[in-house]
Amino acid sequence: MDRERTLLPCVLAVDPGRSKCGLAVVRSDRCVLYRAVVTTGELIGTIQQVLREWHPTVLVVGGGTGSRAIVASAAQAFPDLPLALVDEQRTSEEARARFVAENPPRGWQRWIPGSLRTPDRPYDDYVAVILAEHYWQSAPVASPPEDCISDAFYRGREDTHS
Repeated sequence: MDRERTLLPCVLAVDPGRSKCGLAVVRSDRCVLYRAVVTTGELIGTIQQVLREWHPTVLVVGGGTGSRAIVASAAQAFPDLPLALVDEQRTSEEARARFVAENPPRGWQRWIPGSLRTPDRPYDDYVAVILAEHYWQSAPVASPPEDCISDAFYRGREDTHS
């Protein structure tokens, strides 16, 4: 895995919010290396950990709710890390659909149509992945490898934040 980290550049994407934020580290080949949902208060500390572990080249921030405060905090805490704002239009809807598709229901919930299912945890990390994908769309690269599944490196924090 260490070699994979150095072969391709990656970005850290943040879906800002008032109480919680989604984070995702996504390589240029669209492989998701890390994702999490953290409280807004934990964000700067988590970014510091991600910078040490993954060495992203850019901090990508969604331009929606809470983005001004997040951008200001990040710019002050990480003045050498380039920042990019990405339009968040329709990313929540896209993230919800992806979450529902990647987390099939079990038991009797299988009979509930996907459009009526309520996700059982926050999916702000899925929004962050989509923000990173939108960022990478500006530079054409290879498709994600077959073995690169977005849940492969998910760090299960769904039980600690809501």
